[in-house]
Amino acid sequence: MPRATSDRFSRAHQSSAKASSSKSKDASSSSARNPIFNTERFGQHILKNPQVAQTIVEKANLRPTDKVLEVGPGTGNLTVKILEQAKHVTAVEMDPRMAAELTKRVQGKPEQRKLDIIIGDFVKAELPYFDVCISNTPYQISSPLIFRLLSHRPLPRVCILMFQREFALRLVATAGSTLWSRLSANVQLYAKVDYLMHVGKNNFRPAPMVESSVVRVAPRDPPPPVRFEEFDGLGRILFSRRNKTVHGNFMAKGVIPMLEKNWRTYCSETDQMVEDEVDMKAKVEEVLEQTGNTENRAAKMDVDDLLK
Repeated sequence: MPRATSDRFSRAHQSSAKASSSKSKDASSSSARNPIFNTERFGQHILKNPQVAQTIVEKANLRPTDKVLEVGPGTGNLTVKILEQAKHVTAVEMDPRMAAELTKRVQGKPEQRKLDIIIGDFVKAELPYFDVCISNTPYQISSPLIFRLLSHRPLPRVCILMFQREFALRLVATAGSTLWSRLSANVQLYAKVDYLMHVGKNNFRPAPMVESSVVRVAPRDPPPPVRFEEFDGLGRILFSRRNKTVHGNFMAKGVIPMLEKNWRTYCSETDQMVEDEVDMKAKVEEVLEQTGNTENRAAKMDVDDLLK
């Protein structure tokens, strides 16, 4: 289990001399700070509206046999509602003080036996088996979190995830829309993503600077037989300038030499003959012509187009 290091959590409860001498400064910063927990250090915003928490849990359609992974439980407002419906909950919390608060909340209750808490960084933590993931996601780990979940084996049945609104809208964007991006394509290759609900900033403490949204991510099982690194590499080329033609992006500076180097590596790994004088530019143009993608633009290409 990853362990929290002391330097990460030092000075958490230090009082501020400046704060006590300036009430106006206190008032102006009250929306950005939690008076008990130093939440801004980890990008945490505690969900305080019980109705929103209840709706999020309902959207997961939990079964009595489900094992649930919760990321960023905070003080446990979501956790206690999940525990009412699930067989077991593993909560991954970065802040040991919040983990202690959550432990206290279930201490001596039947729910205590159903809850395990991992204190540490979700991105590095060793995850147990789980059927469902529910998360009020710290904004700074939004992208690593969703790709870690999609690469986890065995795949979860569903993930109900709250993100910054703009990030959530990019996840559900469709080809041709202004928010369609490499992130959209990468996630939608491996999962079906649905927009569930908007959550206003006043539902959190402290209130974040941005609005939030909840999405449902259902991994495709079995996943498509495509290496993520290759699909993502293609996306990096095509979405570098999403409104430029596919041909134009492949002809950008450095792309052809990179492709030739990758191709030679691939031939070496698969014991294929390597031509001494290869015209990679001609090879690329031939493929684009054959697939009818020369004049297409990434902004309007859906996942099927990109796979082709």
